[in-house]
Amino acid sequence: MIRYTGIALALALGTTSAVAQTPPPPPPSEAKVSAMPYVMAAGMSDLYEINSSQIALEKSRDPAVRRFAQMMIDHHQKTTAATMKAAQKAGLTPTPPALGAGATASINELQTASAADFDRLYIGQQLPAHQAALDLHKSYAANGEEAALKASARSAVPIVQQHLAMLQKMQAGTGTASGM
Repeated sequence: MIRYTGIALALALGTTSAVAQTPPPPPPSEAKVSAMPYVMAAGMSDLYEINSSQIALEKSRDPAVRRFAQMMIDHHQKTTAATMKAAQKAGLTPTPPALGAGATASINELQTASAADFDRLYIGQQLPAHQAALDLHKSYAANGEEAALKASARSAVPIVQQHLAMLQKMQAGTGTASGM
């Protein structure tokens, strides 16, 4: 369903070229209830946001996209730190976050995107990525097995909701962040 959302977004944004759009894959279902899979999925999600936004700072010429990208880096570094701290409080010793193959493909797509396609592609990836992150954090906050991680997930929800609202405004504008 997330993949179809990305395709629908690409169509709604009036894609003029044949550039594919690959949103990172949603987290595994066990991450919505089990501590270590949640920590790994949340870390991967944050790492994707940070890496993709670093590329946006390099490639985007739209000041609003660049402001959004810097905010993504700042916010997702904080949510990663909060998740790791909560994991340690829960007695877990997670490894540093790493990107999976799907997220790596999304990053590669951003790195090779033309200047004309970049902002549309970046926003098109960010929307489903944030929808998946919101589902992950809400689900773990409601059904997770570790109290410290549930609290961390609850605190991440309004941050991700803010990002989604901004992305929706960006998409509703001109298809880039200039409508923000």
